[in-house]
Amino acid sequence: MILSGSLILVGLIVNAVQRGLFHPTGAADHHDEIFTKYAASQAWIATHLAEFLLVLVALAGLLVLCTVLREHTPTLALLAASAIIATAAIWAALQAVDGVTLKQAVDAWAAAPEVDRATRFADAEVVRWAEWGLQSYFRVLLGVALLLAGAAILLSRLMSRWLGVLLLLGGLLSLLIGFSVGYAGLESPFQDVATIAFQLVILVFAVGLLAAGVRAQKANRR
Repeated sequence: MILSGSLILVGLIVNAVQRGLFHPTGAADHHDEIFTKYAASQAWIATHLAEFLLVLVALAGLLVLCTVLREHTPTLALLAASAIIATAAIWAALQAVDGVTLKQAVDAWAAAPEVDRATRFADAEVVRWAEWGLQSYFRVLLGVALLLAGAAILLSRLMSRWLGVLLLLGGLLSLLIGFSVGYAGLESPFQDVATIAFQLVILVFAVGLLAAGVRAQKANRR
């Protein structure tokens, strides 16, 4: 549990810091404005590579948790681990599109002569819409993984039930965000609130899991 909680915390916190420092911000669905910022960013590819690796670190923490739960709830733990692996795969595709393909598309638009700018802009929008689709399915798959892991925690009774409840809540929020992205794009008032709530839920879960692991380790030494 210590390793699992530590990996999740490191992935979440370091990624939040590096995104805050290097990732351009703005209205994600106002393409003229945001594409200009993306084209001007010198750190775009690097910050997305960092994000890719750090989220994988957090997902690895969930996989470690599944190995802990497998002895007590083998079916649910296996299903959760499978969903986490699928989530990691679609995350890789999402970051390839967002971190590399979109950057090339907006750079080509920014550098194009006036006669070609409309075509280049349309190309960049197609890439952006592909990102929407991948983001939507990433969130849905992550939600399924968290729901399965949360149910495994509740049934295993290996740790406090409130940790399982937190994962169930996080899974539900991730599912709802995924559906919202699919219908509304990358920004909406609901996503603003739900994303913050999701991040807080997973942060509290990771801290609680780490604390539970430390307590269990101390108890085993007595």
